[in-house]
Amino acid sequence: MSEPLAERLRPRSLDDYIGQKHLVGEGAVLRKMIDAGRISSFILWGPPGVGKTTLAQIIAHKLETPFFTLSAVTSGVKDVRDVIERAQKGRFFNEASPILFIDEIHRFSKSQQDSLLGAVEKGVVTLIGATTENPSFEVIRPLLSRCQLYVLKSLEKDDLLELLNRAITQDVYLKEKKIELKETSAILRYSGGDARKLLNILELTVEASQDERIVITDEFVEKCLQQNPLAYDKDGEMHYDIISAFIKSIRGSDPDAALYWMARMIEGGEDPQFIARRLVISAAEDIGLANPNALLLANAAFDAVMKIGWPEGRIPLAECAVYLATSPKSNSAYLGIDSAIGLVKNTGNQPVPLHLRNAPTSLMKELGYSDGYRYPHDFPGHFTTQQYMPDALQGERLWHAQHSPSEQKLYERMVSYWGKRFEEK
Repeated sequence: MSEPLAERLRPRSLDDYIGQKHLVGEGAVLRKMIDAGRISSFILWGPPGVGKTTLAQIIAHKLETPFFTLSAVTSGVKDVRDVIERAQKGRFFNEASPILFIDEIHRFSKSQQDSLLGAVEKGVVTLIGATTENPSFEVIRPLLSRCQLYVLKSLEKDDLLELLNRAITQDVYLKEKKIELKETSAILRYSGGDARKLLNILELTVEASQDERIVITDEFVEKCLQQNPLAYDKDGEMHYDIISAFIKSIRGSDPDAALYWMARMIEGGEDPQFIARRLVISAAEDIGLANPNALLLANAAFDAVMKIGWPEGRIPLAECAVYLATSPKSNSAYLGIDSAIGLVKNTGNQPVPLHLRNAPTSLMKELGYSDGYRYPHDFPGHFTTQQYMPDALQGERLWHAQHSPSEQKLYERMVSYWGKRFEEK
């Protein structure tokens, strides 16, 4: 069959849709809107192969509304305006707004996104955007403010196994074959939570078998992929595997591997901004306080790429990658903010101590706001001990130094200020 397995198995209803129960399960937010027959504009953010396009198509089918689709890779401002005009002309009074689905909306330029604003705001179309990139980086703020944001997750093991079993028992082609899923570890591992990749691997494995009875084992899957390593990656989803290897090479202090994976991305046509953003994230997450200059250099590399473009932009990116890989590492700030967020979630909105509150009015002063606050600059060394955490959280430790040479100085300063509170046990 010429139609790929992933397309043949594409769900037509929410009952057949696998995964994303937090959005479309019984009682979930999107499910409620769909069942009510009215949806607002939203953006689906998640990795490839988790059902973004499928979900948009199911919604349009369920609501029985016209469905227009654009790809941000091939469409320009004129295409957007043409679709909006067609949607406006084809809509009847009181009918639900046509759905405009834009795949890879993060690739739309500012002018393309601007051309959508009026139609979305007036309800001429209901926009459903799909993106693999953080929308806050790539989608303009006015458009983002008019859309809900829903995050889709990589499919879980049980979801993938359900999909595999559905493929071999329900697909018109595969169900005619004798297929046994004897081992699934390799096929699940290579899929990386991506349904399309999973089905592409299954299809490749089945096609590679010469036996009447096809037994899927880890060894057979690995053998098939080694013989044809890109066959299951027709749409470039290996992109996520390579960026993972790139970041882990930097984290592991291997500049050679970092340059290799960067070269793979460059040769594969990766967006330079995507690489630059990952370097900024790595500088903050993995190098952190062990070398604060890393974040400055990563930002400078990002700015340089934006100014000079491609192919020269590869040089500052390479310089940054080597610098980050060879820098000392610390994730203490990263762990610290995650600990703080966890503490906030577990303890709720603790009141700010009175002496830390602002007191711009006389009433606030009478109520004790700011009373007793000690201004550190009035004391020797610009420091004095006082309570800064909420009453119920005094003594909580969130930042733990990781004693690289640079961070050791910060740690020693904190011990000199706070004494035993900062002494690691």
